[in-house]
Amino acid sequence: MSGVSVVILGSANVDVIIELDRIPGPGETVLTDASDRGRGGKGNNQAIAAARAGAPTVFLGAVGADESGDFLLEAQREAGIDVTHVRRIEDAPSGTAYVMVDSRAENAIVVVAGANGQLLSLTDAEREVLRGADALLMQLEVPMATVLEAAAQTKRAGGYVVLNAAPYAELPDELIANLDLLMVNEHEAALAAGRSGTPEELAATIGERVPDVLITLGAAGSLLQRRGSDPVRINAPKVDAVDTTGAGDTFAGAYVAATVAGLPEQGRLEYAAAAAALAVQRPGAVASIPRADEIQDAVRRYFA
Repeated sequence: MSGVSVVILGSANVDVIIELDRIPGPGETVLTDASDRGRGGKGNNQAIAAARAGAPTVFLGAVGADESGDFLLEAQREAGIDVTHVRRIEDAPSGTAYVMVDSRAENAIVVVAGANGQLLSLTDAEREVLRGADALLMQLEVPMATVLEAAAQTKRAGGYVVLNAAPYAELPDELIANLDLLMVNEHEAALAAGRSGTPEELAATIGERVPDVLITLGAAGSLLQRRGSDPVRINAPKVDAVDTTGAGDTFAGAYVAATVAGLPEQGRLEYAAAAAALAVQRPGAVASIPRADEIQDAVRRYFA
């Protein structure tokens, strides 16, 4: 397949968004009359973020042969994503995420995998797509065996392989060997490093196994550690957050789009940080993801 820039392998979910004053504790019932339905799933979010950020994007994933699947694919098509190879699963519903958002814009999420769990191996057509990718971005909301296979296929063909290790799981040596960049938040970084420490210390430890490490630090910014180079760290723009749901996915998709566009390290981080800063000022996951012209304007405002 020719003309491919970014391939996203991952999950697609319908989000049921529940707004609360506070997220309930164990055994507690909290009442609300504020709820909504949207599109989400880390793979879906990152694919739309990459496409809106300007990268030609192909999505590999699975949705149910149901109205929810139609709902998810409609947004991907609107973003300009190639959905030719998205599987429609007859005997499993589309994935669903229940997202609780409190008055401080913090969230808690429960995901029912549904069709995402049926992505057990790659087809020949999917392998062909991966062989044509400039970059592959994956997460861990689909079966690990497929993540392993996709990383190996892309690496053999010379593509740049990125794993956003969320939700965190132990990373097999076989997967580590095929990664160019591991992207994690600070909590995931501590798990990957097997220790606590500063972001710089965690990145150095992880960097013994992975060529490049990118740690997102929320409101504190992000840190990129490339093997053999000094770390690059930027501060996040100061904004008033409305909803942090999907902000990390927006950062990931925008970062990979900036990478295939050839931006330098600092520029990639600034582009991704500006995209995430715009996203947290809007409600929802997919609905909050900005477009390339908005991101470029925000880079000039936040980092000039």
